[in-house]
Amino acid sequence: MRAVVFTLGCKVNEVESSSIMAGLEKEGWEVDDKLSYADAYVLNTCAVTREAEKKSRQLIARVKKFNPDAKIFVCGCASEKDAESFLSRGVYFVTGARKKHEVLKAFFKAYEKEALPYPKHTKTRAFIKIQDGCNNFCSYCIIPYLRGRETSRPAEDVLNEISVTDSPEIVLNGINISSYEGGLDKLISAMKGVNKRVRLGSLECGVIEDKLLSALRDLPDFAPQFHLSLQSGSTDVLKSMNRHYTREEYLNKCKLIYEYFPDAGITTDIIAGFPTETEEDFQKSLSIINEARFAKVHAFGYSPREGTVSYKMKDIPADVKSDRVHRLIEAGEKSAERFKTRFLGSVCEIIAEEYCDGYTGGYTGNYIRVYVSEKLKAGIKYKVKLTELYKDGVIAEIYG
Repeated sequence: MRAVVFTLGCKVNEVESSSIMAGLEKEGWEVDDKLSYADAYVLNTCAVTREAEKKSRQLIARVKKFNPDAKIFVCGCASEKDAESFLSRGVYFVTGARKKHEVLKAFFKAYEKEALPYPKHTKTRAFIKIQDGCNNFCSYCIIPYLRGRETSRPAEDVLNEISVTDSPEIVLNGINISSYEGGLDKLISAMKGVNKRVRLGSLECGVIEDKLLSALRDLPDFAPQFHLSLQSGSTDVLKSMNRHYTREEYLNKCKLIYEYFPDAGITTDIIAGFPTETEEDFQKSLSIINEARFAKVHAFGYSPREGTVSYKMKDIPADVKSDRVHRLIEAGEKSAERFKTRFLGSVCEIIAEEYCDGYTGGYTGNYIRVYVSEKLKAGIKYKVKLTELYKDGVIAEIYG
């Protein structure tokens, strides 16, 4: 029997889908994560924006084109928010974001399982989910209502999973890993014996303190990339968003990161067109891109989410929103180019990934995409010299 587990949305969804795939494979199913013919489909949905919800519902029709007789299992944030919209489309089973283990129960009714198994890992990178849920309740975000309150995995369980993966790089992720129970710095300190490259998922501003950065610096192989959520460069807008920091505090956190890791790549998300955002506020989002020296910016337009505080606010015109998104993208691309150019001529270490179109891809620790014009063995570390800008990254040659 063949199953497809298809995922929309965040890295946490991908980790949970990998767990479902591992559980199915353990029971003898042939499993793939790309849409194709199958006997059963697991669709892991997203509701971070209205567009994501729409795409989640459209998946039903897409998979039925491959096999109209297949059983379809739906889970995730979109089905947590509105299960009926999926049930009405004739799916076999629906659950939400909080009880994804019930997908496996539905497959194996005689096989009770209270937790998802460890995810299926790749040759190059293992995503380790350390936490779920969010207590922040930003005024624009529906996720806390769908994922529920914060819960953290015991450090012992996290270390256990790390010990059984062969992947050379691990990424600690969750919905809000900054709130890891007991302190993210304590978990990092417990990982001093981990002989793998360690990368962090998205972080909140408040967690950037000396104790965390010091613990990260003590790791044998830390990848100094920090995805530090911003959302707006305006203190006034941040307050309207219920984000608990100011523009100045955010910039000070970036400064602290650079003190510990001078070559760090700081990446971020910025929302354009929040209902209270004036042109003056928006200019502050533009200018902070240069001030923070971002390595990459993910810019997107504000999407009203029913059930959130900001949903009742008056939305700004779509054309204004679109224009601001494009200006943010342009500024972000210039900042990314400056960041990559700074490292041309330097020697870095990459973990080789896929070989495609004459190049082996990989990433430096600070998350520069690297292209090497040789077929390298996936999962192996190589020293490379960065030589010139290319596509979304840099061309490099094997060094030494």
